[in-house]
Amino acid sequence: MEMQMVKELLLQSLEHEMGGVKIYETALKCAQNEDLKEEWQKYHEQTQRHVQVLHDVLTQMQLDPEEQTPGRKIVHDMGQSFVAAMQAALGAGDPAQAECVACECVVHAEETDHFNWHLIGEVAKKMTGAEGKALKEAHKEVEDQEDEHYYHSKGWLRELSLQALGMKAVLPPPEERKHVKSAIGQARAEQSRMKH
Repeated sequence: MEMQMVKELLLQSLEHEMGGVKIYETALKCAQNEDLKEEWQKYHEQTQRHVQVLHDVLTQMQLDPEEQTPGRKIVHDMGQSFVAAMQAALGAGDPAQAECVACECVVHAEETDHFNWHLIGEVAKKMTGAEGKALKEAHKEVEDQEDEHYYHSKGWLRELSLQALGMKAVLPPPEERKHVKSAIGQARAEQSRMKH
């Protein structure tokens, strides 16, 4: 395994989670729906924990969690762009549109999180010793939460976008009621909305 790339993956993942905390703080200002606010508050708290988990993993692997790399800077800037987009949407004076923009930003961020944690899981399977144990434990704690963040956020984006278009929306989305944590579950939840 290419350990320099493993380190880069972990540093970028940490930066992405740190950006995620700020994304949720801003998204919460955009949220109009009370169920969505509750969901995002939970995700905000979990994302703060994910920052700590990755910080601890890097430390256990004797890597510097503060190390800056060009890739990490790019991840930071991308997170800031999501925050800026939500702030601009808030400033435009259309609360429903700002909520949709926030959902879209959350979905984009959570898609990357979902992918990062998938890669971390793959690395954890191959790594041995204390480092492998630390990665496996981190992955076990975080993976299901990341799956939920991603699939549920996609459901919220779909339904709030439909509502904004003046079409029938199912709120909270079926992903919420069905506690979806997989792509198959998300597809089934999306299909089930037609029955409402």
